Amino acid sequence: MKQNAQVNQNLWRVASADFLVRTAYQMGKSPLLPLFAASLGAGSVFLGLIVSVSTMTGLFLKPIFGYLSDRSGRRLWMLIGVGVFAVTPFLYWFVKTPEQLFALRLIHGLATAIFGPVTLAYVASLALEKRATRQGWFGLARSGSYLIAPTAAAWALTWMDPAAVFTVIGCISLLAFLPVLALQEIQPKAQGLLRTQNPIGAFLYTVKRAASVPVLWFAGSMEMTIYISTYALKAFLPIYAHLELGVDLLTVGLFFSIQEGANLLARPFGGKLADRFGLRPVLSAALCFLGGTILILPFATTGPQFLVIAMLMGGSLGVVLPTIITLYSLQLPDKDLGLGMGLLGTIRNLGKVAGPIVGGLILTFATYTTLFVSSALLILLLSATIAINKPLQENTDFV
Repeated sequence: MKQNAQVNQNLWRVASADFLVRTAYQMGKSPLLPLFAASLGAGSVFLGLIVSVSTMTGLFLKPIFGYLSDRSGRRLWMLIGVGVFAVTPFLYWFVKTPEQLFALRLIHGLATAIFGPVTLAYVASLALEKRATRQGWFGLARSGSYLIAPTAAAWALTWMDPAAVFTVIGCISLLAFLPVLALQEIQPKAQGLLRTQNPIGAFLYTVKRAASVPVLWFAGSMEMTIYISTYALKAFLPIYAHLELGVDLLTVGLFFSIQEGANLLARPFGGKLADRFGLRPVLSAALCFLGGTILILPFATTGPQFLVIAMLMGGSLGVVLPTIITLYSLQLPDKDLGLGMGLLGTIRNLGKVAGPIVGGLILTFATYTTLFVSSALLILLLSATIAINKPLQENTDFV
């Protein structure tokens, strides 16, 4: 009983820290960052690079920071991540050109590259029992930031300039030191290897070991496909719904808010379902539901129909995402959890970067219906793969 209470305390502390830094970080994205870049004279192409460069940082560095946390401790790297979250926003006062903003966003991206895989590994390391449920509750904190941050940033911009808003972002991030300092460190099972082996050789060997787990590529492919679809929707659904169908802009905005809200509410429920009925059947069913929902998107013609689809998409995503993370974590040894979450995050970020690009390429040669149907069919194919593929059977031998 005492151990369960300690696990729950650590879960809520890391979730509180994640909510604080991610809410602040998301405040610095849309609509704040594009407006700030435009005010500095950034052209459309360079503005797009500025918006995406922080995500690109994590493509290469997430596995490295995850690996380091496996060796030297999760709490240490969470403190370093919070430090980057907290200090970097104050540097926006010194940005005078688009090039300087680009460079600073590259540095700011280090924060999520560190904090993302390390916190996921920490939550997975708390205990074997009810991992999916804990990932669901932890995902609640992450998703909550997407609901609050854009509105908060837009409100702040009505009476503050962008650099001042970034100062507020830094102050909010500083608060995350409190729950992280209160966290109990979980002793990494691989601790000490950095002192006894060649660091580069040890890192490459561990990457090879983690990458040899077949479920990484299944889990990564699923997440990448999901994010390609959802980020393509974020880029092109407003154009499709508003300009093609005449849906009002408020409803288009509500589509994404309702989707994130349903995602947030479904995460703990999805984790409980996976713990009770098994990861593979729940994941397969949720992916099938998600693909079916996207498949009917071309048939939506009114605002209420779009909002219903948003709710269904968000709910299915809330089941899928924590279940994917748990499915992967159960097939990794604890000593490789940080690196494994970093590798998964790298593949995930590829989807986030590629989504708008792939969507644009499809629309260059085809229609919106083709884009939606292609995304849906790919997700349905993944659902079938999960249902029949033997390597994805749940295996806890390593843990």
